[in-house]
Amino acid sequence: AGVSARALALAALLALALPAPGGAAPLRVAVSVLPEQAFVSAVAGSLATVDVLVGPGRSPATYEPTPRQMASLADAALFLPMGVPFEQAWLPRLTAAAPGLRVVDLVAAAGIERLTLHGHSHGDAPASPAGAELDPHLWTDPRLVARLLPPLADALCAADPAHCDAFRAGAAAYADTLAALDAELRAILAPVRGRRFLVFHPSWGYFAAAYGLEQVAIEHEGKEPGARALANVIDAARASGLRTIFVQRQFASGAARAVADAIGGDVIAVDPLAPDYCANLRRTARIMAAALAAEDSP
Repeated sequence: AGVSARALALAALLALALPAPGGAAPLRVAVSVLPEQAFVSAVAGSLATVDVLVGPGRSPATYEPTPRQMASLADAALFLPMGVPFEQAWLPRLTAAAPGLRVVDLVAAAGIERLTLHGHSHGDAPASPAGAELDPHLWTDPRLVARLLPPLADALCAADPAHCDAFRAGAAAYADTLAALDAELRAILAPVRGRRFLVFHPSWGYFAAAYGLEQVAIEHEGKEPGARALANVIDAARASGLRTIFVQRQFASGAARAVADAIGGDVIAVDPLAPDYCANLRRTARIMAAALAAEDSP
């Protein structure tokens, strides 16, 4: 019976790598950001074509869909929002332009509580106060991504029941990948657990909560700080011994450079929106661990 179960699982996984039978077109799925494209592709394989709206180098805070993207959504079976800022204004327009499009909120379906965007993050993620701006960057914690996989498989199965076994097998395999990634990140960051790190845009709150770190943001409410707030950040960085500011390319910031110059520190780019999801989190963990360890040196 064990051999038979393994054979069935292998057959389902192989289906992810093979074209749909009878020349049927792959399922069209639209997502907001590049990391989410990685999740859906890992689960669905060649059984789905995954279109991402916010492309490389673009910011989900300022993005506007192009007319071509609006038109292409008419051919999509699913849209999977992630709670990034542009969705609030554009989701009603996207669904109006593509009335046959099914929208599935995986985060809500998984029952995940979001962090507040501008609060510090340390330890387990707390429930967000009513009215606070919520942090969409939950994909920086692979444990939370794993919680998205069952509702993702459900959504894919509802859209393409013929390949449901393959989707569920893909979700199970990717859950194993994420568990291994989480263990690897935990080991990389263990030597700097409990440390604070300085960022411009507060996009690493879930990452910090997962691995016992605390992010301190320069940006406030989507804006560069004024002179007094900037002075406070500089004083806090000096008091904490922070000498590295992590920035992302979607948010160019003269304020980050000014703080780095004032504290005699460095600006290092890390990208929460990179498409190579697992490799990017490993790379980010190593960069942060090395930078934070170096801050202990005279």
